[in-house]
Amino acid sequence: MQEPTFKDVLLAKRQIAPYLRRTPLHRYPALDDLMGTTTYVKHENYQPVGAFKVRGGVNLISQMSDAEKSRGVIAASTGNHGQSVAFAARIFGIKARIVVPEGANPGKVAAMRGMGAEIIFHGARFNDAKNHCEELAAELGFRYIHSGDEPLLIAGVATEALEMLEDEPDLDVIFVPVGGGSGAAGSCLAAKAINPNIRVIGVQAEASPAAYLTWKNRTRTTAPDRTIAEGLATGAPFDLPQGIMQRLMDDFVLVSDAAILQAVAWLAEYAHTLAEGAGASTLAAAYQQREALAGKKLGLVCSGGNISITQLKQALGG
Repeated sequence: MQEPTFKDVLLAKRQIAPYLRRTPLHRYPALDDLMGTTTYVKHENYQPVGAFKVRGGVNLISQMSDAEKSRGVIAASTGNHGQSVAFAARIFGIKARIVVPEGANPGKVAAMRGMGAEIIFHGARFNDAKNHCEELAAELGFRYIHSGDEPLLIAGVATEALEMLEDEPDLDVIFVPVGGGSGAAGSCLAAKAINPNIRVIGVQAEASPAAYLTWKNRTRTTAPDRTIAEGLATGAPFDLPQGIMQRLMDDFVLVSDAAILQAVAWLAEYAHTLAEGAGASTLAAAYQQREALAGKKLGLVCSGGNISITQLKQALGG
């Protein structure tokens, strides 16, 4: 599988422009005070589906062949990838089926249904849903859209980092959440092409460290996926994003679920924005490293805002 290039990222920017508006990069004085340095938030939670993955879905589906479109598409998701596929499928008039684990975020499930996707529940964890999805794709001939191992998807989501550096070319560090790693891989491709000195730091949950362990040990590693942040919950690494991250990403850190919930509350209080666990994880990681980051200009990817009411109450109550 061929890695996307920076040229693919530039083409993706043009491809998605008719369908998705640019998201803002905002700075908040209260976050600067919390972090002790200049901090910008990239608001992918302002996307029409509330998450960054829609960039990849639109880029990929817009370039599918007529034969692929006629077969329809299928994807496995904890929610945000599925919403991306459902949103893009609706734009281009094709049938979408999304396989989700039994305990999937109900708000995300409702959103996918609202965009016309057929929802198929299977298994307790994401990997259970993914395996069933792949079986259905092989049996019924649907175009399977993997949530990470898709070059056009990675090129599409890379446009978030491209926009960040267009708005603030002097960023020193970009923190980006990692579930399967498409967002981090895309950020590496865009940021390093523009300025090789920018540090790109991936963030995953301690309770779901498969991508982190694979990156750190340079060998494929599976792990439990029990974090509350479903956007970070993958029990096995994705090959294409891992290849890019291992080559280009500068560091990878783990954060606790408690730190993620605290960051959700901080973003609500200090930035007046709603972040899901994965979207808040970058603030949790930057705060964890705040002493080493003094004097740096930070960019935090708030990858999504699709938090459940239950989790939001948990974050604010804590």
